Amino acid sequence: MIRRILLWLGLLLILPAQAAAIRVVDDAGQTLELTQPPQRIVSLTPHLTELLFAVGAGAQLAGADSASDYPHAAQALPRVGDYSRVNFERILALKPDLVIVWAGGNRAADIHGLKRLGLPVLHTQAVRLDDVAHLLRLIGQASGHAGEGEAAARAYSARLAALGVRKTQKPPISVFYQVWDRPLMTVGGSHWISDALALCGARNVFADLRAASPVVSREAVLRRAPELVVSGSDAPDARRQWQRFARLRAVKNNAFVRVDADLLHRPTPRLLEGVAELCAAVAPYR
Repeated sequence: MIRRILLWLGLLLILPAQAAAIRVVDDAGQTLELTQPPQRIVSLTPHLTELLFAVGAGAQLAGADSASDYPHAAQALPRVGDYSRVNFERILALKPDLVIVWAGGNRAADIHGLKRLGLPVLHTQAVRLDDVAHLLRLIGQASGHAGEGEAAARAYSARLAALGVRKTQKPPISVFYQVWDRPLMTVGGSHWISDALALCGARNVFADLRAASPVVSREAVLRRAPELVVSGSDAPDARRQWQRFARLRAVKNNAFVRVDADLLHRPTPRLLEGVAELCAAVAPYR
């Protein structure tokens, strides 16, 4: 009898540890297994840092990239590099039990280097507007906050569905979205900004390009004759660059607007605030 009681008590001690174990399949199709929720997480992009706070894992962050600035608490985190290169020594010094990377933004060489060091790596990807809900669930599960991640994902999806109601029967206005000027970069049809433009009653003139952030020529922009040029607040003023091309429809109409890049360029719950701002900016030109 005593032996049965001891065995039963032993099982009770084991079960919580098993329940705390984490097993997720990331966006690279790789299985991440952790014996317990990570307590020292390193994030390598601003949106991943923001997503960790969004699911309640902010206190577990041990370090982040140099551009992570939201929420305010993220600004106090130790820095481990940026999108162009990470500092492996700083990352190792933080003794992380999980590093979260963005396959579309971090260098493949840096991701490979992290894995060579034997660090647990969670690969993430974001392409469409509804991928934010997926990321909230994935990061919530990987950080030990599955419930919070699920709740945040459902709230985001509900807000996104509400934005879709704004569509009208008016013909879409053609838009060139300028990410940067040198080189001249835009967004392709597989980017969430292209989705956002469609929600706002606009058409990305480069939606046929498969690359998420392709480099294009000025001649290509002129041939596609956008009625409106939209750029992010982190880029040079597009109006000045295009004024000498008088035949461009956007120049003829003086149709240039800028939107908050921190909102629209980061796949986080705040992205929908950026979409709403984009729609408001596009509306007068429709």
